[in-house]
Amino acid sequence: MIRTFAKTARVFLLGLLVQPAWPAPVPFPQTESLALKSQQAKQLMAEGKFGEAIALYRELNLAVPNNPGLKLNLGMALHMAGKKREAIPELEAAVKLKPDLVPAWLFLGTARLQLGATTAAVKAFKAVLSLQPENREASLMLAEALSSLGRIEEAANQYQRLAEVYPESPQVWYGLGRSYESLSAQAFEKLQETAPHSSYPLVLLGETRLREQQFSSAFYLYRQALEEKPALRGLHKALAEIYRQTGHLDWAETEEKKESQNPSPECTGQTLECHFLAGRYSQLIVAAKGSHMPDSFYWRSRAYHELALQAFTQLGQLPPSAELHELKAHIYNSQNKYAEAASEWREAQKLSPADVEIQKQLAISLKLAEDYSAALPLFQALLRQQPSSAELNYLTGDTLLDLQRAEEAIPLLKHAVVRDPKSLAAHKSLARADLAEGKMFEAIPHLKLVLPGDEDGSLHFQLAQAYRASGQTELAKKTLAEYQAIQNSAAAAREAAKRETEITAP
Repeated sequence: MIRTFAKTARVFLLGLLVQPAWPAPVPFPQTESLALKSQQAKQLMAEGKFGEAIALYRELNLAVPNNPGLKLNLGMALHMAGKKREAIPELEAAVKLKPDLVPAWLFLGTARLQLGATTAAVKAFKAVLSLQPENREASLMLAEALSSLGRIEEAANQYQRLAEVYPESPQVWYGLGRSYESLSAQAFEKLQETAPHSSYPLVLLGETRLREQQFSSAFYLYRQALEEKPALRGLHKALAEIYRQTGHLDWAETEEKKESQNPSPECTGQTLECHFLAGRYSQLIVAAKGSHMPDSFYWRSRAYHELALQAFTQLGQLPPSAELHELKAHIYNSQNKYAEAASEWREAQKLSPADVEIQKQLAISLKLAEDYSAALPLFQALLRQQPSSAELNYLTGDTLLDLQRAEEAIPLLKHAVVRDPKSLAAHKSLARADLAEGKMFEAIPHLKLVLPGDEDGSLHFQLAQAYRASGQTELAKKTLAEYQAIQNSAAAAREAAKRETEITAP
């Protein structure tokens, strides 16, 4: 959910480096030679020469064994040099020797986090907070780690505490908003499990489609919900909004009149709907806790969504930030406005130029906007940094394929399916590349693998061609017949959907 922890960690680490009395928090026996080496190592760290600093700190650790400060310094140097796996034993030794050594716990948590040992990282950050309850860096990284583990409610509580203390932090408000979004989605999933055929899921889906400006789809969902639950407040208001957005102002007025004729709820008791209408979203969530009724999940989902909007509103009131541009980019992506999303990612990149995730998302938006020439060098630069990444091999290879450079794409796509055999997107792209290069036989196993997800019949058609070219005539005929059946079915479904989602008068 939350993007990479590197940004938070980097801010902390660089801040620590500039502190004047930096290395050796714990004194050790000083000789002139050791003192000189310690000073030299400190200077090398300040200059970013971490490899040279590591060598000196290793010598110092041999000369003065079991010194927690020197263990910490060596662990920090290894961490900053990118040798996180080697750093962990040194940092673990430091906290074992001196359990209250806060910087060692912080570096240990960060290293574990970046290596994917998120549960162990949480323990390290909690150790920091037990020693320094107001430590901002540990609190923020703990919230992000909890989000990564899917412990969203804990993460939201952590972000909420941070928001009270650091209301000027865009990272906090963004994290809080995304946490509430996830909790809203979780409540919706529970609603679908408990009452999949009720009007409640239809309403929530309709709200999502309306936000994404998919007016026809939203119209259909709201009308379906209205047929089942005509007294549910807000449905006519939503339909009026769709009519306004699509230029039917007279129809919008009709729906607004219908909405006004709905009686207001009697809010003498503290019902969930009354909490929602009064804007008491946190109280609603507390009141709904423990209930597994459909209306409970419905109102919880809506309340969490409103809390997310409040957090994002706070974010929008702060000075421009990478997080604000990231939020706008996600909104544009949800509306299929990929060029606009790319512009927002570019603005985010200006404010956070070293953030690898922003670079990747910029490249993805450019690719979705079909600006393949601009996306390709970004993917290639990222791939040079992470050559074993299945995702980046796929994205780079698929973009080369978009540029009709199939021969160059094939090695990357092969690497992607080896690294992640379950990636259907990579298999599909590799099949396309093989077909483009006339390697029909090689394309067959990849096409067969992705065939169950063929919605329009195009994959069946490609497989039929591959079978025919490789001399498997009977299989080609069978697959072509399946292609024609899918095409007929898809055409009928499109026509039915068009009739169902047509925006008609009230």
